[in-house]
Amino acid sequence: MIEQWQIEQYHQQGFLVVENVLSAEEIAALQRDFDGWVEESRSQQAAWGETLDGRARFDLEGDHRADHPSLRRVSSPTEISADYRRAALQSRMAQIAGQLTGSQGARFHHSKINSKLPHTATKVEWHQDFLFTPHSNDDIVTALLMVSEVTPANGPLNVVPGSHKGPLYSHWQNGRFTGAVDKSVVDEQCGQPAACFGPPGSVCFMHTRLLHASSPNETELPRTLFIAVYAAEDALPFGDNPLPSLDAGALVSGEESGTIRSTANQFRLPQKPSGASFFVQQAGNDLARA
Repeated sequence: MIEQWQIEQYHQQGFLVVENVLSAEEIAALQRDFDGWVEESRSQQAAWGETLDGRARFDLEGDHRADHPSLRRVSSPTEISADYRRAALQSRMAQIAGQLTGSQGARFHHSKINSKLPHTATKVEWHQDFLFTPHSNDDIVTALLMVSEVTPANGPLNVVPGSHKGPLYSHWQNGRFTGAVDKSVVDEQCGQPAACFGPPGSVCFMHTRLLHASSPNETELPRTLFIAVYAAEDALPFGDNPLPSLDAGALVSGEESGTIRSTANQFRLPQKPSGASFFVQQAGNDLARA
């Protein structure tokens, strides 16, 4: 599905952007569904809907208004959209993610939409995905599909190349799981990030240990990502899935090995967010540092 040099670049840098992973028709179908949810959000004043574990499916930023929609998260869209389910489980994106896990197969873990509509305040603080979804090994790929065009200016994903080869940094401060690394880590490690952007249908494949963040969208262009997480077939998840799905654990490439592989990692298990999304956890990060 991709060339060997791309696989090598992913393992060296911890991320890889591939254009034209999904077709224009597939992207248009995903955009139609999302546009419908944005329109629905105009009549909402707080998070709404319900996922399999009873939490809200649709999450709103604090600057949301009927005339200025700020829908920032749709949890497990695969449960309510056939097109998003197909993209997560039966697309070229899933096949490439399987290649990048480096094992004989890959499983779907969870999915969500993270959106930054024009001139909205949503941001993501520096973190590593593995600390949210720990497994027995860390051959886990986060695939970020660009449903809308992503530019260097509209809140793209920023990553620290090569940081997946470094330590796992604590996402706990003062006894609270904040879903972000400490400011000292940001100051020491995140000063020269690389931005991941491209036209609709592009995918940024990211290693689960890679440090990454993103800034608010201050442009007229929406920035919408469909994010699907894939784990090596022989990686056993630790703890609850933060975004449960009926398809969690489904084999999307390769075959069953019947074995579990473990690698040496030491970390504190995360807390599952009680609110609609991890944005609630990160919002209290400054308080936790005080």
